[in-house]
Amino acid sequence: MSTPKFRLALDPNSRVPPLRNLSHHAPSTLPPPKSLQSATPSSHNTATLTFIGTATTILEWSGLRVLTDPNFLHAGDHVHLGPGVTATRVTDPAVPLDKLPPVDVILLSHYHEDHFDRKVEEELHRDIPIVTTPHAHAHLAHKPDAESFTAVYPLDPFECGVIPILGGAGSNKPAIRVTAMPGKHVPPGPAHILDKVNDLLGAVPPTNGWMLELGHEYDAAWSCDYRIYISGDTLLVDELREIPERYKDQRIDLMLVHLGGTTIPGPNLPLLMVTMDAAQGIELMRLIHPEITIPIHYDDYDVFLSPLSDFKAAVTAAGLDEKVVYLDRGDAFGFEVKVGDALPGKRK
Repeated sequence: MSTPKFRLALDPNSRVPPLRNLSHHAPSTLPPPKSLQSATPSSHNTATLTFIGTATTILEWSGLRVLTDPNFLHAGDHVHLGPGVTATRVTDPAVPLDKLPPVDVILLSHYHEDHFDRKVEEELHRDIPIVTTPHAHAHLAHKPDAESFTAVYPLDPFECGVIPILGGAGSNKPAIRVTAMPGKHVPPGPAHILDKVNDLLGAVPPTNGWMLELGHEYDAAWSCDYRIYISGDTLLVDELREIPERYKDQRIDLMLVHLGGTTIPGPNLPLLMVTMDAAQGIELMRLIHPEITIPIHYDDYDVFLSPLSDFKAAVTAAGLDEKVVYLDRGDAFGFEVKVGDALPGKRK
C-alpha cells in the first residue's frame, strides 16, 4: 500500500457551510431521501450515499460528509465542454446549491463544467478541501486576485491520501483512504493521434477515478471496513485492468459507474464517445466484480447517447439484476460498515 501523499484532519463538529455568501442560511443536513434503498434489509445503514444528479453524490459516514463532482446547474443551463462544444442540462439537481449543507471534502474527478460548474466555482469557500487531478489543481490553486482555492490536493493514479476523522476513541480512529484510480476520457487511436489532438485543443481534461476505503486506523495499522470504487468519466481502456490486479483478493463492496455514452459534439453528430455506454458498463462490472453497482451520470445533459434504459436492459441480459441498485435523483443507498469484520490483517 502506497504512502499517503497527504493527511487531512477534519472535525465534523466544526464544519462550516460550503458557500461563501450563505454562511448563516445553509441547512445543517440533507433533506430526507425520497427513497432509501439498502444492500441488506437488516442493515443498520451506518453510511448513506445520496444521488444528487449527473456525477454529484454525497457520502455520509461517521460524521463525515464527502461531495463528489459538484454540479448544481438546473434544466436549461449550459456548460462549455471544449472548443465549440456546449451541452444543455435537461434535469434539476435533487438539492439546489444554496440548500447544500456543510461538506468536509470534495472529490473532483476532473475539471469540466458538467462536474464543477461555474456557479459552484464562484460560490465555494476558497479553503474547502478538494482532492482532484494535477490538471485541476493547476487551474484551481493558481487563480488571480486572491480567488485561488487554498486546499487543493492533486493525486496521480494510485497515489493516495488519508482523511482521519477527529473524535475516534482510543487507538480506534475512523478514517477514509482516498486512492486515485486511472481513467481515460479520450478513446485510444492510431499512434495515439486523438491524445495528441486533445493535448493541443484541451477539449477533454485528464480524469481520475477513486477508490474510497472506509476504515479505521489502529496505531500504525490500517483496516478497510468498506470499499467503494468510483469510475469517473472514463472509457473501458486497458489502464483499468490494473485495478483488479492491485486489489486482487480484496472485496470491492460498491461501484459507482459513470455511464451515458457521452458524445462530442453531441448525439446529432456523435464523432467521439468519451464516457462508457451500457455495453462498456457491463464489461466494467465483469472486470471489477463489485458486490453492488450503482449507475450515475446517464441522462442529465443532452450529450448523452446511451440512456439508463440501455444499461438496465444490458444488466438483465447479463443476469446481473441482483448486483445493481438504481437511484433516482434524491434517492439514497444505505449500507453497513462492519468495523468488527475489519481488524488489521483480517478483512480483505
